[in-house]
Amino acid sequence: MKIPRPYYLNQLVSGMGNGFIKIATGLRRCGKSYLLFNLFADYLKESGIDESHIIKVDLEDIRNIELRDPINLVRHIDSRMRDQAMYYILLDEVQHVERFVDVLNSYLKIENADVYVTGSNSKFLSSDIVTEFRGRGDEIHIYPLTFAEIYSVYGGDKSELWKDYITYGGLPHILSLDSHQKKATYLKNLYKTVYLKDLEERNKISKVAEFIELVHIIASSIGSPCNPAKLANTFNSVSKSELSRQTVATYLGYMEDAFLIEMAKRYDVKGKKYINTLSKYYHTDIGVRNAILDFRQQEETHIMENVIYNELLVRGYSVDVGMVEVKGRDADNEWYRRQLEVDFVANMASKRYYIQSALAIPDKEKMKQESASLRNISDAFKKIIIVRDHINPWYTEDGILILGLFDFLLNPESLDL
Repeated sequence: MKIPRPYYLNQLVSGMGNGFIKIATGLRRCGKSYLLFNLFADYLKESGIDESHIIKVDLEDIRNIELRDPINLVRHIDSRMRDQAMYYILLDEVQHVERFVDVLNSYLKIENADVYVTGSNSKFLSSDIVTEFRGRGDEIHIYPLTFAEIYSVYGGDKSELWKDYITYGGLPHILSLDSHQKKATYLKNLYKTVYLKDLEERNKISKVAEFIELVHIIASSIGSPCNPAKLANTFNSVSKSELSRQTVATYLGYMEDAFLIEMAKRYDVKGKKYINTLSKYYHTDIGVRNAILDFRQQEETHIMENVIYNELLVRGYSVDVGMVEVKGRDADNEWYRRQLEVDFVANMASKRYYIQSALAIPDKEKMKQESASLRNISDAFKKIIIVRDHINPWYTEDGILILGLFDFLLNPESLDL
């Protein structure tokens, strides 16, 4: 089954010959290798590039273990470049190569070498490539399959597909499995034998049991405001051992670097500043999150919020968690001050959207509750509530767009309806 993924393929195509190293990053097994070795390689061949000028090296393959040595890799690539025509060098999981920055820098100086690499750890991108390439590294971040990408292949009943999506997520291999047992087993094994093992070995984690417990706590608290101190308190109250705030912060960084989770910072909408006290953590893939919890906690409300967050990131938005402070007098004429939450503040260039996620709005009281923070924002940017119900888009008297979940997920222009 071929899922074209044009959004990412177009980014690779538009970067051809620009003198940059094209770096595809993302969670392991999210489809980076397929994008590079199949979709992009097929595009090159269909564009008339001779296959001998497409050099592919899978550095996760044990048969290529000798090529993890930088000198051997350079010699291998050089031996394939036999004329002055352009060569397209595709390297999968380049972080396995020692001194890979030196290798990649070597090909920046060769005019007929166009280099594309994948990597599954943001550390190598942020601390090495961005610095060493001095602006000549071009990152393309890949996410698991979106609901729309899967629907484009399967079609059919959206509600049934949604049930599968919020259970098993969007890792491409899931689509080839035909039962709950096979899908659940694949995800649980992937978490334990790939993600967890990789995190332990790469970061030399000594408190493995404590780290695993923290991973479970994060998976259990989608969309809950927290910070390392709060998480440390939670951990220490439910566990026989203890973790310091600093250790929790370090472990969270490991999870972010492996693309398992993303952090959404808290933003004061009226004060126009970030608040460092609390943030939220969302999972890159819902299926992996469910596997961490052995498929025992599948609250649709929180998972829907996570899916909306991921969809906004895929579309290229910078996403924060909003806070609106409200002051007034209560029924007893006493002054009060409250903080109301905006689920997401999505920004892209001059565009901004304030977005709430609501499973359902069955009555006026629920509408008042869900729209409270949005009604207290005075600027002119668009305000939206996304609901699980299958409804036609409509506007409230306060100018808030009520948008059905499937309209949002399946229409990339839906925020501008």
